[in-house]
Amino acid sequence: MPSDRPQVPAADQVLRILTFMAHRAGPVAASTIVQRLDLPRSTVYHLLRTLEDNGYVVHIAASKRWALGTTAFELSGGYARQDPLARLGRPLVAALTDRLGESAHLAVLSGRDVVYIVEERAPRRPALVTDVGVRLPAHLTASGRAMLAALSRPQVRALYPDTAAFAELTGVGPHAPRELREILRLTRERGHASEDGDVTEGLRSVGVAVLDTAAWPVAAIAVTWPSERDVDESAFVDALRATAHELGRRLGYAASARR
Repeated sequence: MPSDRPQVPAADQVLRILTFMAHRAGPVAASTIVQRLDLPRSTVYHLLRTLEDNGYVVHIAASKRWALGTTAFELSGGYARQDPLARLGRPLVAALTDRLGESAHLAVLSGRDVVYIVEERAPRRPALVTDVGVRLPAHLTASGRAMLAALSRPQVRALYPDTAAFAELTGVGPHAPRELREILRLTRERGHASEDGDVTEGLRSVGVAVLDTAAWPVAAIAVTWPSERDVDESAFVDALRATAHELGRRLGYAASARR
């Protein structure tokens, strides 16, 4: 039965472009969008520029391609903060805390912050600044670094263009784009993120991203413990990877954690 709602061609075209880009494994040329979506070339370029102005896409000049921008990630984070991710993640995070005996949390990326949506406190462990709804600078947290490492360099550059973008909590952590790039390089190389005193003096964390089928970071799971405790960090990382993989599976993603 035909809908009696008024049609908005521009809105339909914008949604088609964003959906197409979201299903691509990497940046895409405008000409590919024109061909695959059968849209006028002038329309595609006009809409891409408008989306760029609002942060939904970024233009990669070196390759003449377009990628999803940080505002698009904020939309996915908004969905993630609602019930499905928290409901599916809560029992897994609780089981992780029971298994490791340390506090664990699930967070999503929102601009340059992480937002905690599940928090499980281990008994007889120090109080944490993290809690459900709390926002912290992503570049300082293990969960944030795990997610940032899954973004492309242009997307990270859009988030952290200069030193003014770098907040600090304890004086520890990256203070410039070059320092953050090195941290994210090591994170990708190791397959997990870590921080030691960057958020709270005397506490350490490791984190692993939960990735969708296009390798976008929909969330991250992290564990925090007192720095003086002698723990098997590799066992923590293995447990985090298994938990991230299981959460990704429950969300319907075939591949959900970095190697």
